[in-house]
Amino acid sequence: MNFLRGVMGGQSAGPQHTEAETIQKLCDRVASSTLLDDRRNAVRALKSLSKKYRLEVGIQAMEHLIHVLQTDRSDSEIIGYALDTLYNIISNDEEEEVEENSTRQSEDLGSQFTEIFIKQQENVTLLLSLLEEFDFHVRWPGVKLLTSLLKQLGPQVQQIILVSPMGVSRLMDLLADSREVIRNDGVLLLQALTRSNGAIQKIVAFENAFERLLDIITEEGNSDGGIVVEDCLILLQNLLKNNNSNQNFFKEGSYIQRMKPWFDVGDENSGWSAQKVTNLHVMLQLVRVLVSPTNPPGATSSCQKAMFQCGLLQQLCTILMATGVPADILTETINTVSEVIRGYQVNQDYFASVNAPSNPPRPAIVVLLMSMVNERQPFVLRCAVLYCFQCFLYKNQKGQGEIVSTLLPSTIDATGNSVSAGQLLCGGLFSTDSLSNWCAAVALAHALQENATQKEQLLRVQLATSIGNPPVSLLQQCTNILSQGSKIQTRVGLLMLLCTWLSNCPIAVTHFLHNSANVPFLTGQIAENLGEEEQLVQGLCALLLGISIYFNDNSLESYMKEKLKQLIEKRIGKENFIEKLGFISKHELYSRASQKPQPNFPSPEYMIFDHEFTKLVKELEGVITKAIYKSSEEDKKEEEVKKTLEQHDSIVTHYKNMIREQDLQLEELKQQISTLKCQNEQLQTAVTQQVSQIQQHKDQYNLLKVQLGKDNPHQGSYSDVTQMNGIQPEEVGRLREEIEELKSNQELLQSQLAEKDSLIENLKSSQASPGTNEQSSATASAQDSEQIAELKQELATLKSQLNSQSVEITKLQTEKQELLQKTETFAKPASVPGESEAVAAAKTTDVEGRLSALLQETKELKNEIKALSEERAAIKEQLDASNSTIAILQNEKNKLEVDVTDSKKEQDDLLVLLADQDQKIFSLKNKLKELGHPVEEEDELESGDQDDEEDEDEDNGKDQGPI
Repeated sequence: MNFLRGVMGGQSAGPQHTEAETIQKLCDRVASSTLLDDRRNAVRALKSLSKKYRLEVGIQAMEHLIHVLQTDRSDSEIIGYALDTLYNIISNDEEEEVEENSTRQSEDLGSQFTEIFIKQQENVTLLLSLLEEFDFHVRWPGVKLLTSLLKQLGPQVQQIILVSPMGVSRLMDLLADSREVIRNDGVLLLQALTRSNGAIQKIVAFENAFERLLDIITEEGNSDGGIVVEDCLILLQNLLKNNNSNQNFFKEGSYIQRMKPWFDVGDENSGWSAQKVTNLHVMLQLVRVLVSPTNPPGATSSCQKAMFQCGLLQQLCTILMATGVPADILTETINTVSEVIRGYQVNQDYFASVNAPSNPPRPAIVVLLMSMVNERQPFVLRCAVLYCFQCFLYKNQKGQGEIVSTLLPSTIDATGNSVSAGQLLCGGLFSTDSLSNWCAAVALAHALQENATQKEQLLRVQLATSIGNPPVSLLQQCTNILSQGSKIQTRVGLLMLLCTWLSNCPIAVTHFLHNSANVPFLTGQIAENLGEEEQLVQGLCALLLGISIYFNDNSLESYMKEKLKQLIEKRIGKENFIEKLGFISKHELYSRASQKPQPNFPSPEYMIFDHEFTKLVKELEGVITKAIYKSSEEDKKEEEVKKTLEQHDSIVTHYKNMIREQDLQLEELKQQISTLKCQNEQLQTAVTQQVSQIQQHKDQYNLLKVQLGKDNPHQGSYSDVTQMNGIQPEEVGRLREEIEELKSNQELLQSQLAEKDSLIENLKSSQASPGTNEQSSATASAQDSEQIAELKQELATLKSQLNSQSVEITKLQTEKQELLQKTETFAKPASVPGESEAVAAAKTTDVEGRLSALLQETKELKNEIKALSEERAAIKEQLDASNSTIAILQNEKNKLEVDVTDSKKEQDDLLVLLADQDQKIFSLKNKLKELGHPVEEEDELESGDQDDEEDEDEDNGKDQGPI
């Protein structure tokens, strides 16, 4: 505060004395006035002065305005004026365009006033609570004030909001406000709140921010929307950039699929407004945030997969091949497609299949490479195409092979009707434009990256330099251009290509050394003392020579490792060589290129290093230094170690192959064992089935043998009867059990009927008792009597059914006795000899028929009993209901009786009191008579009392007159 007063005192163009007094008087009115209207008018006046006299109002009125926010929350108008005044004091947005020094001073004032406001954290908490008010005049200035605080001192205000209970959640409600002004300013507030704060970003994301923001973007028309769409997209970027948790949440929530409609740009004639270009540019940047190479590889690949599956990549490729697209949108689309396909094989294969809408159709890669090697195209577009080609070849050996194959003699189109990617790269490599040379060299180097097969295949490429001369290999042509002393950018590109080509490829090193002019050229370049511009070329030449030593297989006697090292020591010197080698990593552009894979340069002059090449330099610099300082003996020992390691590796690979073959044999044997087990189980089941069938046949055979009775026909009939008797006791026992169950059920039903009868009799007696004071209970009892009558009818029918059942049970019992007698007669052997086999067979069939009829009847009885039990349950339910109604009526009756007795007691008490009063009056009259006072009779007293009451009523009416 003292600092601000000093600033005020030092202002040359300060306010007049009267205006300062006015501000002071207004502050006094705000602080001391008891009427709300006076305070409101004073705050309104301070608001009008706060823009012009920002410093003075801020110094004198801030504490009073905060006090107003605390005490006058019931009046929305004064709260709105106070918030607007604080916003004018703190914000720098409304400043007039004045001199630079004044602008800096105003910015400093804003930060100082913000620091004073947030010094008491309760002020920010109070502001957050005010944002819950739905009143427009409170919520909107509150949103603007909090946004201004975040712009001034973002980290401090973020921390206060973070520790405030439900602080972030309150702000998220702004996105659901139906008033667009508040919603849009709420988006700006959340932008400032989520900037560079991962904790708040996570809270906002889990408060359903993605869903709300995407809904707003859709409502506003996606890329055709206004600046609100841009603000929502910037907020989405804040939430997703460098936040792996939110990126995973965005992907798992299937929000990537909702991005696809953003890129439906329509036909060519739809128009490209400035806002649409901006929106689409930010949308593409948002896609790149999800697939950035700096993200974890797993998260990036899952997002790339989702983008392909939902058709987002296909939509981007459509924009890429469309006509009439603005240059900056086309450039950003190329960069976006590059990162969507980078390192993900499925997307790379799809991109290789994309064709441009030309006649005849050309692959998209070829069309893009034509733009890259065309010097008339914008520099930024050429860099984007190079990045796209690099991403297409990143970890894509299949794509590398396809590019290299277009350079081989067997695949080149002899007719010359179509241009291949390889031909375009060669054309750019040897063109007069140095930028095309560099881009083509780097692109071709990426086709060889970590792929020894393609490095060997590229050695087969032959180039026709001029008519009549023999063809020259691509390797030789690159070294020829180097020796011709072209531009630095061209030489750097070719040296990077050669270093990538020769690394980890001894055959390519041999081919390079086979040309006797290459080594003298390199040593001459390294040994010369050239200017700073040539130092980078010297360092790259040293690296190429070091690669030729380190990856040399000593197949050429004149250029063996030891001889090359001796040559370096004689002509250059080891220390000088290592110093020149260090020029590469010490270059100012080396560290810049090593940070990101994307070739992002401000101008062509800065296009020197490639990202992947910086990784190669970092890998080889140390090993080449060691190789230079090694002696011949150490080299021999290293060679021996290498040979032993190779032998060991060959032995290991041999055993690995043996183990692999044995594993395959084991798998085959396991499969055979499993099939044999299945067959064994099937055979075992078949055997058990056959055994059971055989046992059945044996039983049938024994039965037939017994029935036929080969020895004695009478014995056969006797055996039939005994067989029948062996079956019949079981059936008879089962019938006995069923009959016993029927008897017990009948007894149970009869007992229940007796209970119900007694209950009905009780109900009758209770219904017959007179109710003195309950007319309603009488009607209810009449209804109950009707229900009971219905129940009695149902019980009568139930009894009749039970009687019929008992008759049937007795009938079954008699039949059972008859069957038992018959079985006993069959069991006697003396009576059997007089009968023939035919009679016995007839009796058995008769018995079987009776048994089946008996079983059928028992089933019918069971069904009837089940029906009876269901009816009994229904009757029981009805009786329970009637019992409950009767109990309710009884309770009501008891209550009424209690009330009657109470009223009788009260009447008796009143009669006793009246009698006492009459007795007292009579005694008083007698006393008055004895004293000689005249006493009026009772009739006169009563008439007098009535007159007195009428007079009192009239007096009361006069007193109560009209109010």
